[in-house]
Amino acid sequence: MDLNALRLLVRVAETRSFTRAAGDLGLTQSGLSRAISRLEQQLGVRLLQRNTRSVSLTPDGQMLVERAGPLLAELAQTESLLLERRDSPTGVLKISTPSLFGRKVVMPVIGGLTERYPALSIEAVMTDRIVDIVDEGFDAVLRTGTIQDQRLIARPLAPLRWVTVAAPAYLERHGTPRDLAELQRHNCLAVRNLRSGRLVEWQFMDQGKPLDLAVTGRLIFDIGDALVDAVLGGFGIAQLMEFAVREALDDGRLRPILQAYDGRSRELSLVYPPSRQCSAKLTTFAAALGQVSW
Repeated sequence: MDLNALRLLVRVAETRSFTRAAGDLGLTQSGLSRAISRLEQQLGVRLLQRNTRSVSLTPDGQMLVERAGPLLAELAQTESLLLERRDSPTGVLKISTPSLFGRKVVMPVIGGLTERYPALSIEAVMTDRIVDIVDEGFDAVLRTGTIQDQRLIARPLAPLRWVTVAAPAYLERHGTPRDLAELQRHNCLAVRNLRSGRLVEWQFMDQGKPLDLAVTGRLIFDIGDALVDAVLGGFGIAQLMEFAVREALDDGRLRPILQAYDGRSRELSLVYPPSRQCSAKLTTFAAALGQVSW
């Protein structure tokens, strides 16, 4: 099997475009197309479904890319180690992370890395918008929830834990809810999901079973950063990831409530294309992130 042609196929699968893949690889579209056609002839199967607007993998192509992608990345990593023998990451690492997690957790990590490695630069896009890893040129992104895109590698990290909190001043004025029924009588600070347009339901465990609860309140935000400011200001009750309010809980500015219903968490992954797997700068970032608790 022609490994070079296989590498070209993986890049086309990642970009879903002959034009972008050819540009990334420094090839002409015709040259790229011929190389993949030769691979199809060699294997005796059709790997790509082409039309004037898009390109997609056939079932055979999907199976080949899923199996060959990690192997190619491993070969590239071995080649990089043999040829470069570099101990320090260099160049620009472009990452994306949810805004609040980026400020609270990722910022100290990337700040420390740039101090430790003078030849490394980091471009960090901190946004709650879902970016396109390939089209926007990211080396890696941090994402919550289940990763559906089979073209990408998802490295699991420690999950994010939900906590329900309020400021002492709010609880003194309105009382502390003792159960979920009483919670409905309080001003629950809400966040609207940017993708679905719906208010985010709160996550609880009730008698050992997960419960998603729709809450009501008079303040609705689009990002978690504003939610933290509002609950610290004593405007209502909020449910947030523990990392976002740990300091405020430790120093008493916030109090945990409804702890009998705690226990829900959300998956967190470092996601990247197979072609980035051998990157020393990404490996360094992943290792540094893995040493942080949240």
